Amino acid sequence: MEQLKIADQYKNIIRSFTQELKNIYHEELLSLILYGSAVSGEFIDKHSNLNLLIVLKNTDLEVIKKSSKLIRKFKTLKPLFLTEDHIASSTDIFPIEFLDMQENYLVIYGKDVLKDIQVDVRNLRFQCEQELKAKLLKLKHAYLILNNNMPALRSLLFVSFTSILHILRNVLRIKGKKPTYLKHEVLKELASEFKIDMQVWGKILAAKNKRIKLKGKEIEQLFVDFVKELELLVAIVDKL
Repeated sequence: MEQLKIADQYKNIIRSFTQELKNIYHEELLSLILYGSAVSGEFIDKHSNLNLLIVLKNTDLEVIKKSSKLIRKFKTLKPLFLTEDHIASSTDIFPIEFLDMQENYLVIYGKDVLKDIQVDVRNLRFQCEQELKAKLLKLKHAYLILNNNMPALRSLLFVSFTSILHILRNVLRIKGKKPTYLKHEVLKELASEFKIDMQVWGKILAAKNKRIKLKGKEIEQLFVDFVKELELLVAIVDKL
């Protein structure tokens, strides 16, 4: 755990949580894995969560209820309780999530259940397409409600940009790439791989990072342009 680039207070939280979890479940606990930003080095104090995969022999409600007090005690932790069978049977419907875990993780206790996970690219493509199309529909519906509320529209634009760019990272995986986590680099890779202009996306990122300031109608126009660009990308993913 010493190699983690997080403050000692968070390392101590993980150690304490691990010991208490072992005391609760004993041999029922098969694995405890830390994954995500705490492992990749992108953890942001007071903003990021400590994501934990907790693998038990049984995840019935009466079993996971045993750790309720512990979960409430450690509020910075975001636990996910699964069984090995659930993991094995779910990589086809949640390929993005499991690939994300597999990309940056550290086994804190027990078995490495992520090491041998295999994801079919066809399932990854299907999930990317499904989620992008769902996001597109939601954005269009939200625009009908929020087109006269620029602060709300800007907030939705920034949140949607982040979640959609995460999906597009996985579109690059479909093409055999191992994309970076840096948003501006992902935009460059998308522009290069699919020969498309990511200028609108770059402007959103600049506004989100407060490098530029958007005014009134600029927000609405950027939102409209973003939706148009998303439609183009959805069409590209549909043909992969």
